[in-house]
Order: sequence, then C-alpha cells, then structure tokens
Amino acid sequence: MKLIWKIFVGIFAVIGALTVGLIIFVKTSKLYEVSINFNESRIARFDERVDLLRTCGAYSADSTFVDIEYVKDTVRAKEIMDYFRLDTLYDASASTWDKALSIGKFVAFNIPHDNQQIQPEYKNAIGLWEYTKEVAPAFNCRLHSIMAFELLTAAGIKARYITCLPQDKNDNDCHVVNEVWLPETEQWVMLDTDMGGRYVTDLDGNLLSLRQMREKYISGEKMKFYPGFEKGSSKMTDYYAYMAKNTYWFCCWGALGFYQEDYDSLPQTPLRNRYYALVPEGFEPFRDIVYTVTHDPDQFWK
Repeated sequence: MKLIWKIFVGIFAVIGALTVGLIIFVKTSKLYEVSINFNESRIARFDERVDLLRTCGAYSADSTFVDIEYVKDTVRAKEIMDYFRLDTLYDASASTWDKALSIGKFVAFNIPHDNQQIQPEYKNAIGLWEYTKEVAPAFNCRLHSIMAFELLTAAGIKARYITCLPQDKNDNDCHVVNEVWLPETEQWVMLDTDMGGRYVTDLDGNLLSLRQMREKYISGEKMKFYPGFEKGSSKMTDYYAYMAKNTYWFCCWGALGFYQEDYDSLPQTPLRNRYYALVPEGFEPFRDIVYTVTHDPDQFWK
C-alpha cells in the first residue's frame, strides 16, 4: 500500500512539474513574441507620424520626367536562375504575385535581419548568398532588397527596390523594400523580405503598393499587414507604426539591373547615373546624394 501511495504521489509530482514548466514556457514565449513585435515608443508616436503625412506639402504634377530603365542581361539572369534553382520555387503557370511571393519567402526565411558588422565584398544575389555562408548569416534591409530584386529580375518579374524615408533628418533609420509589377492587374505592390517578410492589403484583401499605403495612413483607412507572409492583422503593431514613419518620402535608382550596387564588380556601370526622389512640396531631401527631385507621384510610380 505504501508503495502504491509513493507511486501515486510521484506521478502527481511529475504532472505538477510539467504543468509549471508548460506555464513558464507559454509565458516566456508570449513575452518573447511581444518583445520582437512591439516597440512602445514607435507605436506611441504613430499619430504624430501620421499627422506629419497629413500636414506636409502636397504632391502635385511637375515638369520633371522620371524615366525608369530596366537593363536586361539574359546571361546573368540564367546564371542566377541556375544557381538558386528558382524554377523549383514556384510553378511555371503560377501568377506573377505567387511567383514573387515564393521568391520573397525564400529570401526572408533563409536570411534573418542583422546590421552586418562586415560589409559584403559583392552586393549581388550570388555574392550575398555566399556572404551568408562564409561571413555572416544575416544582413540589413537594403541587402535583403537587392538580393530579392535580382532574384525577381532573373525570374522575369519586373521589380524595383525603393528606399522609404522619414521626415526627420536626424533619424538615420529608413527602410528598403521591393515593389513588384503585376501585369495581370497592372499595379505595383509592396514586397518586404526583411525581418521575416511582409506584404500589405486593404481590409478586402487587395494588395497594396507603397503609394497606396501612404494614402491610407493619411485617410485613416485600416490596412492588413502580413508578417511572415501569412495571418494578416489590422491591429497596431511595431511595423504598422514603423512604415507610417518611413513613407514620408521615397527614392530609387533611375536605371535598374544586376550588380546595381556592386561597385567593385562593375565600377563603370551606367546603372548608377541618376537617382530619383519623390518628396512633398517644400521638403528638401537631406541625404548626401545627388537627386532628381519630383513632387509628382504619377511620374515616380508610373
């Protein structure tokens, strides 16, 4: 009888320990989830950042002609296709968005975010992939976007990576994402491969571009953000507030192709001969770059 009682007590002790352990695990998991998705200072300043968008100078038509050139290189495209075996990531008959999303997931899920301490020697898709294997397994949003851009381009998908910037010249924290052109619906849509990856829709599930995101911040319309490319949510998150800050003005290259910022590989490339900035009227770009400035969103986003 004593033996049975000891066994009985022992079983309950094990169950109790497992229960406590499970509670601790759940609590710490939730705390960790909050710690990577919730930045109170950004969220607290959301209304302030949106007010900046609402009260800034207007967009308007101007005489600036924005000419975005897409430089083709079929040899390099095949090299990238073969190296990454891109045709195994999606069905050949898939829509442009499904193909782009598959490429976005590949980049986001294989390469975490980090502000690299050692700069990559080669800033092209293959060079960046080798960098993650030999130097550091992660890098920042700009390198994420360059890599995704080259993979999308190699797959025959028109894309361009856009730098999204704040109003405050003392704020060095901007963000870089890709815009993908969907010929089926004749629209640009935003695709972010950094920090686990994201895209954005309206509440009806329609994909949104950076331009539409900015307009919805100003109008107060809700959006759905898809972290990890799934389970969209319209509730306030760090990223929701972060992009409100970083949609004040935008810039991008006027010619786009492989090796875009791989200065050592192609130092004489004609790709970097112009840089466009879309800014509100009365605002001056503050980065140390020579811009061709426009206030005309129809020109910049055409």
